[in-house]
Amino acid sequence: MGAVSYDYADETVIVTGGSSGIGRAVAERFGAAGATVVVADVREEPKRADAPTHEAIREAGGQATFVETDVSDPGEIALVVEAAREFGGVDVMVNNAGIYRGAPLLDADPETFDRVYGVNARGAFAGMQAAARDMIDRGEPGSIVNTASISSELAQPGHAMYDASKGAVMMLTRVAALELAEHGVRVNAVAPGPVDTGIGSGDTGESETEVPSIDKSAPMGRAAPAEVAGPYLFLASEDASYVTGHLLYADGGYAVF
Repeated sequence: MGAVSYDYADETVIVTGGSSGIGRAVAERFGAAGATVVVADVREEPKRADAPTHEAIREAGGQATFVETDVSDPGEIALVVEAAREFGGVDVMVNNAGIYRGAPLLDADPETFDRVYGVNARGAFAGMQAAARDMIDRGEPGSIVNTASISSELAQPGHAMYDASKGAVMMLTRVAALELAEHGVRVNAVAPGPVDTGIGSGDTGESETEVPSIDKSAPMGRAAPAEVAGPYLFLASEDASYVTGHLLYADGGYAVF
């Protein structure tokens, strides 16, 4: 089967958590499709690559820039949107940045809960709000795609903080889709399953977005970030012009069993 070819020339795409993992794969796919990509993350250096994402996109012939960003701070999200305005404004906003901290409910502490929720849920909230305002102010409705998770609907022991934050992302997506429809702004989310991003390997970096090592594998038997990227391009495209408020599973069949 051939891959779908998307054309995002003359469009500006922000990808938070874009230095590594799913975010890097998504940013590179948008860059290859002609978009100018604004990579936002707490650090520039990737975890499992030689060159930073924006440099890799440029080396491949695309356009990209990097903005150091803590998505839990709405002020820093505003700076990312300002950077996108230098290229015309936000056409696609990918709220992907996230962290995982695991602990049984009885052992979880409020400070860690607040940090996980601050990055995963408040970060998505601030990103949607800033991007939508930019789109509405310019009269150029675009698309917002959030990174939710199978954990948005599937509870797992020891994941109370993470699962709660990703459940919030799902509901924020649906509410935003309802409220922004009148402005022509579509809001959807991708729900990745187990993806090998390094998040469960003891690395506490905040650009990793998906669930750590868990007790069963996806039926399809693989978990590569690159395969998760396609749904983001689809949801942001005109092919999904009548799709909003949707949670698209990209989990290799994990949630089926």
